[in-house]
Amino acid sequence: MYPRPSEILFIDIETVPQYPGFAQVPLPVRYEWEKKCVYLGKSLAAEPSELYQKAGIYAEFGKIICISAVWFEKQELESHTFCTHDEVNLLEEFKSFTEAFFRKGSRRLCAHNGKEFDFPYIGRRMLINGIELPEPFRIAGKKPWEIPHLDTMELWKFGDYKNYTSLNLLASVFGLPSPKQDIDGSMVGKVYWETGDLHRIATYCQQDAETVARLYLRLASTGPEKLSL
Repeated sequence: MYPRPSEILFIDIETVPQYPGFAQVPLPVRYEWEKKCVYLGKSLAAEPSELYQKAGIYAEFGKIICISAVWFEKQELESHTFCTHDEVNLLEEFKSFTEAFFRKGSRRLCAHNGKEFDFPYIGRRMLINGIELPEPFRIAGKKPWEIPHLDTMELWKFGDYKNYTSLNLLASVFGLPSPKQDIDGSMVGKVYWETGDLHRIATYCQQDAETVARLYLRLASTGPEKLSL
């Protein structure tokens, strides 16, 4: 039984490396990145300085600059996007927003590849920044069915764990609007550090979150009837 869409907060995050380039990375962190790249370089055959553009993928070397939250309110999609250079402020505001949403009753979080990326990344960055985890992220010691996290990629896999299926691909096969109308995830770091255009990044992030919500409706529908919100 799929949870009702009105009980779900659909999210997407955008992350970037903590520094504009490898030359600006403090020496202790640079040393740890170089050790990380010993593993990464085996498959990518590149120097640590070249690989640094990928640092935003890892919570230890990156930071969150944008979180978009989307939910259903009276049959319509509503949204709120947190986007700022101040990661601590962003996470504090997202925490308060999430706690308020969960106080309304039985609630879930949903993201595409969220269990592998969005949820652990948010939790790790909160801990790194000294922010107490909100209830939806306190998963230590909980049984799998007690954790309020949904993942549209996991729903699509039907238990198959062989490969990754992008949100853009699923949007295409289900006839949904593409969320990649301006930029994609690989371009966010470049846009952020070269132009600082948070509005552009926020627009892209919100489009992704809205696509996750629409994709969930398609995946959760079991017949021609419209899924009850």
